[in-house]
Amino acid sequence: MSKQLAVNGGSKAVEEFKSELCIWPIVTDEDRAAIVKVLDECSMSATVITKEFEKEYAAWIGVKYALGYCNGTSALHAAMWACGVGAGDEIICPSMTYWASCTAALSLGAAVNFADIDPDTLCIDPEDIEHRIGPKTKAIVVVHYSGYPADMDRIMEIAGRHGVKVIEDASHSHGSMYKGRHTGTIGDICGMSMMSGKAFAIGEAGLVTTNDRSLYERCIAFGHYERTGAASNFNAVDAQVTDSELQKFAGIPLGGYKHRMNQWCSAMGKVQLKHYPARIAEIDKAMNYFCDLLDAVPGLKTHRPPAGSGLTKGGWYHPVCHYNPEELKNVPIETFCKAVTAEGVKCNPGINFPLHLHKIFHEADIFNMGKPTMISFGQRDVRQGPGTLPVSEASGRRNFTIPKFTTYDKTEIEKVAAAFKKVADNIDELI
Repeated sequence: MSKQLAVNGGSKAVEEFKSELCIWPIVTDEDRAAIVKVLDECSMSATVITKEFEKEYAAWIGVKYALGYCNGTSALHAAMWACGVGAGDEIICPSMTYWASCTAALSLGAAVNFADIDPDTLCIDPEDIEHRIGPKTKAIVVVHYSGYPADMDRIMEIAGRHGVKVIEDASHSHGSMYKGRHTGTIGDICGMSMMSGKAFAIGEAGLVTTNDRSLYERCIAFGHYERTGAASNFNAVDAQVTDSELQKFAGIPLGGYKHRMNQWCSAMGKVQLKHYPARIAEIDKAMNYFCDLLDAVPGLKTHRPPAGSGLTKGGWYHPVCHYNPEELKNVPIETFCKAVTAEGVKCNPGINFPLHLHKIFHEADIFNMGKPTMISFGQRDVRQGPGTLPVSEASGRRNFTIPKFTTYDKTEIEKVAAAFKKVADNIDELI
């Protein structure tokens, strides 16, 4: 290998990156057959297969109830409504996440009080939660960022003392374990995405999971009209709602939404679930070996739970690495990533944009009320500007993406890790 960095004219550390080692999702003829069967039966909008998938997924993670959704955004929207989030209320959510974790609160007339993240886990910082709880706080949204389980013991204790619901967003963490329990089973309710880029990928789909029958029924009543217990047009009665207050609205969804999962997705979900534990075991083996190599490189620290912590990363969704410029002559992360990419390994600086800085949470008037929705319904003003959440705001300078290996190939993984080491060892070339 040339010692000169490829960005400066040297040869690449990885002449040909074997992308087949990173293919995801893994789609086989078994998936195709399941989807074609739904197509042949013209049952895309039915629920028989979806209900089977719900039961199987619930049994796998160890939760009483699961409910299929058209996408993860709708699942989180319904979870918020089920927890009583409404006009004038607040939710607490980490700023470092995808917008779907919290933006639905605005459509319910609620405000989002953003919390900072822990610099190591990149999950919501329990130390930044309690002082944000006010009389109108209804829920704390917990995102298990990049598959790393958040500190659920502390979060549940805080929420319990204040009578606040906990909504897990497990969109990053299918299969992640927290001290013997799956993420998505610990909070009051969970919403998750299962779109094609996720660790459990079955199409444009989502799921709600909960052990609370009342929350489950409220989710049904909000967007699953065909399961409320009354016929609607040509739909047969499918009574799953027993609450008398909800039953009187049976036949039409309380939210006016149709959240049903397409059975192409649930059919694929049943197949994927059969193989998922074995596949994430392979990913875990590959990624932990890769991370062991990266952790030996100056200035780099991989984003994963410590050994023996009882925490795992499941399917390793969107793996990232911490960057410490102080150990690398203060070379900016953009320069470092550009050099690694030139060595033949795609590497992007930054992670999610800090949501608390986005204009939608400062200026958007969604209901045409003449003022921003965040303060339209009598809420206290919890909007936050630059400098208020320093860890979230610094994440773009201290975190970058790394390849996700779905197949363990020791030799190729070592080649890829060597590209990072080459850049770090020759950091003077980048000054």
